[in-house]
Amino acid sequence: MEYRIEHDSMGEVKVPADRLWGAQTQRSKQNFEIGAGIETMPAEIIHAFGILKKAAAQANASLRPEKMTEKKLKAIQQACDEILSGELNGHFPLVVWQTGSGTQSNMNANEVIANRGNQIAGEKLLHPNDDVNMSQSSNDTFPTAMHIAAVTAVEDKLIPALNTLINTFISLENANEGIVKSGRTHLQDATPIKFSQEISGWRSSLQKDVELLKYAVKPLYSLALGGTAVGTGLNAPKGFDKKVAEEVSALTGKPFVTADNKFHALTSKDELVFAHGAVKAAAADMMKIANDVRWLASGPRDGLGEIRIPENEPGSSIMPGKVNPTQCEAVTMVAVQVMGNDAAVGMAASQGNFELNVFMPVLIYNFLQSCRLLAEAITSFNKNCAVGITANKEKMDHNLHNSLMLVTALNPYIGYENAAKTAKLAYKENISLKEACVKLGFLSEEEFDKVFHPEKMV
Repeated sequence: MEYRIEHDSMGEVKVPADRLWGAQTQRSKQNFEIGAGIETMPAEIIHAFGILKKAAAQANASLRPEKMTEKKLKAIQQACDEILSGELNGHFPLVVWQTGSGTQSNMNANEVIANRGNQIAGEKLLHPNDDVNMSQSSNDTFPTAMHIAAVTAVEDKLIPALNTLINTFISLENANEGIVKSGRTHLQDATPIKFSQEISGWRSSLQKDVELLKYAVKPLYSLALGGTAVGTGLNAPKGFDKKVAEEVSALTGKPFVTADNKFHALTSKDELVFAHGAVKAAAADMMKIANDVRWLASGPRDGLGEIRIPENEPGSSIMPGKVNPTQCEAVTMVAVQVMGNDAAVGMAASQGNFELNVFMPVLIYNFLQSCRLLAEAITSFNKNCAVGITANKEKMDHNLHNSLMLVTALNPYIGYENAAKTAKLAYKENISLKEACVKLGFLSEEEFDKVFHPEKMV
C-alpha cells in the first residue's frame, strides 16, 4: 500500500495515499480498533455532517467573506455535495467507540472536505480547521449532526413506514367488515368482537404512534451550532448561530432553528431521550401487533387458526411442510432491540459532565439503529405478511359459538350468578350454553333463542 505524509499539531502521520482523510482521522483509526469495520459511525451522521459543513461555509461566506472567499466556498460546497451523494462514504472509517464528544468524526469530515476541496480547486486552498471548521467546534457540530440525523430518520423513514402499514390495516378493516369472532382478554375467551374492530385497534395504535413521533421530534429542530466549545460561541461571528440554522433548514427543508440556550444544547441530550421514547412506544405497539398476528395464525390445525398469513419459506429443517410466522418474529426481535437501545440512550444522556456530554456517539448510534431497524422491520412485515392476512371465517365462527363467554349476553335476563352457573355447567359437561341454561331451568329453549344473538353483541 502506498502512503502519503499528513501532519497535525502532534506531528506527522502516514495515511493511505488513496484516502482523503488526514492525520487526526488516521490517529483515531489506529487508536480505536474497537468494532472496526462493523460498528462505524452511522451513515446518517456522515450525511448530516455534509449538510452542516455546507451550511456553515455558506453562513461564514455571508458573515466573514474576507475569510470564507467565494473560491473556498465553492470547493467546500462541491465536496459536501459529494458526501451527500454518498460518493465519499469510503473515506469515513471511524468507529462509534472513540472520543465521547465525536471530535474525531468532526475532524474526519473536516479533513475529507478540505482534501477533496483542494483536489477540486487544484491547489492547497483549504485547511481542515481554519476553513472547513471555521466558527465551529466539535462540541457543537456533533450535537447538531445528531439532531439533523435523528429528525431525518424519524420523519423520512420511520413515519412513512408506519403510514404504509396503517393504510394496509385500513384496507383490511374494510375487507373484513361484518365478520364476528371471539374476543380474548388474559389469553382467555371474552365477548365477541368484529374482526374489523380488532384490526382497527392495531391501526389506531400506529396512528397514535405517528402523532407521538411528530410531537417528540419538534424539540430536535433546535441546533447547538454556534455554541462552539462550551456554549459561549467563542470564535464564531455574531449572528452565525441563527444564520447557520437558516442554511441547514434551507438545505433539508425542515424547520431547524438555533437553540435558545447553547449551554443546554451542548451538555443535555434530553430531546433525544424524549424522541427515542416515542420510537420505543412504536416498537411496543409493533410487538403487540406482531404477537396478535402470530397467535391468531397459530396452527394450522392445533392453534387458533383464525387468520391465514403468507407462507414465505420452509419453517423447519426436519419437519416437512412446516411454515412459521417469521415476519412476526423479526418484528418482535427488533422491538426487543429498540427497548434495549432505549436503556442505552437514557444512560448515555445522563452522563453529561459540566459543559459537555461525552457519550454522544453511542447515544446516536443506538437512536439511529432503532429508527432504521424499526422502519425496515415494519416495511418487511407490511410487504411480506400484513398485506396477505385473510380471515378463516369458518374457524372464527366455530370459535365464536364455542365460547363460554357468550353467556355474558344472558346477564340482563338471568343475572350474573346464574349466568356463571350456566357457563360452568356447560364447561364441566361439555355441552352448549343453551343446553346448560335450559337444564338449570333459567330459560326455556324459546326464551334462550330470543335473547341469544352473538352477532349482535359487538
